[in-house]
Amino acid sequence: MIVLYKKAADFSLQDQHGVIHTLSQYEGKKVLVYFYPKDDTPGCTTEACSFRDNYEALKELGLVVLGISKDTVKSHKKFVEKYDLPFPLLSDEDGSVCQAYGVWKLKKFMGREYMGISRESFLIDEHGDIAKVYQEVKPKEHVGEVMVDIF
Repeated sequence: MIVLYKKAADFSLQDQHGVIHTLSQYEGKKVLVYFYPKDDTPGCTTEACSFRDNYEALKELGLVVLGISKDTVKSHKKFVEKYDLPFPLLSDEDGSVCQAYGVWKLKKFMGREYMGISRESFLIDEHGDIAKVYQEVKPKEHVGEVMVDIF
């Protein structure tokens, strides 16, 4: 865990319905921006469904949940519909938001190196400042960590 107190990078991205979301539109609310590698893959599905299963409790705690990956709006729509996800998934196809948040990184899998999205999340306070960064997120445990931090 790294604690930072700096302004979060604003963005303007489409969700699964083509609706534009900006970080600045959520000023006055706590926001969790979670980055994930790919729609409908095992770890990403586990993480998204964990947020889904705890969504009402997160909402009651005043948290807005936004997922971001480089998948297309169409891919997000299928993923949201398949798993009945109640929160926006934002499409960063050009990777500019991933770059701004530093989650586009060199990764290793089975001895192969490649560039990809690191599974990280950013808890952003009501003023748009990064209150906490979650690195090396474990999909099953992450929502519990977030709930403890916003309670």
